[in-house]
Amino acid sequence: MGMQVFISYSAKDKGLAKLLAEQMSEAGYTVSWPDDRSLLPGDNMALKLGQALERSDAMIVLVSPEAARSPSVREEISYALGSPRYAGRVVPVEVRRTTEMPWVLGRLGTVRIGRNRARLAERVISQLEPTAE
Repeated sequence: MGMQVFISYSAKDKGLAKLLAEQMSEAGYTVSWPDDRSLLPGDNMALKLGQALERSDAMIVLVSPEAARSPSVREEISYALGSPRYAGRVVPVEVRRTTEMPWVLGRLGTVRIGRNRARLAERVISQLEPTAE
């Protein structure tokens, strides 16, 4: 595998982003996710995010009403959808229903969060790599 994955999420979904990042890392993926703990005093957050987006091959978007209202989540989605590098590798994960997200996300293979969060990464991986077992 070795694919680098960026997780886009709202602050309200940080706990789920952390869980998913851990699961994806355990499955062999390199994961980038905006996390306040990785920033040092004086760091440029926008620059760090831009670098993480440029290094990544895929994006997981945690979809919620809060994410839909987040300018940074919307910018990250726009970047991924406009980049050939991410073609076929943007996976929306519906955390909470919303009609405010960009319509194109609805056309991608949406993963529903469901009750079994322990197997969330497996469902995401099946969308990223349909032939993965």
